[in-house]
Amino acid sequence: MDFRQVSRVGLLAVGVVALFGAAADAQTLRIGLQDDPDALDPALSRTFTGRIVFASMCDKLVDIAPDLSFVPQLALSWETAPDGKALTLKLRPDVKFQDGETFDAAAVKYNIERSLTLPGTQRKSEIGSVASVDVVDPLTVRLNLSAPSAPLLAQLSDRAGMMVSPKAAQAAGTNFATHPVCAGPYKFVDRVPQDHITVERFADYWDKARITIPRITYQPIPDTTVRLANLQSGQLDLIERLHPTDLDAVKQDKRFVISTQTGLGYNGITFNIASTEAVNPAFKDPRVRRAFSLAIDREAINQVVYNGVYEVGNQPVPPDSPFYDKALPAPARDVAKAKALLKEAGQPTPMLTMTVTNNNESLQIAQIMQAMVAEAGITLKIVATEFTTMLDQGNRGNFESEMTAWSGRVDPDGNLYSFLSCKGALNDGKYCDPALDKLLDEARVTGDRAKRIELYHQVFELADKDSPIVYFNHQKWINVFTAKLEGYKAYPDGMIRVYDLKLKS
Repeated sequence: MDFRQVSRVGLLAVGVVALFGAAADAQTLRIGLQDDPDALDPALSRTFTGRIVFASMCDKLVDIAPDLSFVPQLALSWETAPDGKALTLKLRPDVKFQDGETFDAAAVKYNIERSLTLPGTQRKSEIGSVASVDVVDPLTVRLNLSAPSAPLLAQLSDRAGMMVSPKAAQAAGTNFATHPVCAGPYKFVDRVPQDHITVERFADYWDKARITIPRITYQPIPDTTVRLANLQSGQLDLIERLHPTDLDAVKQDKRFVISTQTGLGYNGITFNIASTEAVNPAFKDPRVRRAFSLAIDREAINQVVYNGVYEVGNQPVPPDSPFYDKALPAPARDVAKAKALLKEAGQPTPMLTMTVTNNNESLQIAQIMQAMVAEAGITLKIVATEFTTMLDQGNRGNFESEMTAWSGRVDPDGNLYSFLSCKGALNDGKYCDPALDKLLDEARVTGDRAKRIELYHQVFELADKDSPIVYFNHQKWINVFTAKLEGYKAYPDGMIRVYDLKLKS
């Protein structure tokens, strides 16, 4: 789930606050984030900006290339058993964790088992097919599966594949997120919530020749205008998620470079269907949720908020995905049909509270939707809150509806299973349909791409009919950085990879 204080934003806006004052120079890469990450523990994290920070700290078993192919990282190679029920990985030798401990097959076994059993883990539903882990030899590990898992490699290219130091994790227990120790190029230094996270180059990194910048600081600045102002004033070197309406102005400034990349995920509205007392009875009816979907004008939101840059949609995958169902296009706005559905459901004038993060983009979208759905008879109340607070409320089911943003995954399972399956770790609204679960499970165990596409199209049809999540667009990653930064490469997952980056004085 991928998106803060008025006094702090005000200071930043006039360029008064700098993370380390005059000490920030070419020795430090300063990155502006849209949100403050949640727990810095790969097993617990669920934020997009958390993944950006992890990209500097925590190597994975597998990585992706810009073309979305899988490439080695901590695993040099991998092989799936003929029956699909085992994945054997050959590991990279001479790798150290940031506490000096050796990375080996035993460490992989520990990490996989930790991701499956740690209280509060967000990874269990991603790699739940792993029944056991065998250490074949110090540099060979075998994941034994209860059933074939088509998306497993994709999951290991993200947080489920990030390796933390077993010694550090065991010693820290529930406090590991306050001082994470991984096997990546930068090691954790400190964190002040809602202010900054600092990491510094790890001297014993296995690929240290590609890491030249000594230190990185990450600053959460939810206001897009303020984030851009900090870049323009020299307080930051790179910002993620430039607002599309600022594109034309930045293009005229030769001091900066713009990187645009189509994303893998979606923005949507999640409804609380069966989680705790916060459920809105009217919106338990799928007809009312579909009425909400028909009452909004996706293209108008795209034009007004995103300058027409994003892509409208009503599916969990973007239109350029091979899994996208062209026979199920995003519906045009139809207020009359929305009213008819509400009348049919016996809820002609329902009221709904929507929780959104307190950044200007989310608030603008919510206000536009508020006016749109009002024309169909739906009264929408907007509640803005800090991002990590919203995540906590979502976890506890303390919301009627929430505006959600998911950065997306290489395999469509990553956009679906955790959110729509009955036991999904990120299924905040507790939507549950056994028929849809059956389709999701089938798609996980077949390696036949055509069959998976067919199954996912059935999933999309069911999800569209029930509308537990009303998808409304697919984002593009628009990052801007100083022309002094060299070596930056854009990836569809939106991550800021730190390899080969150089910051000129």
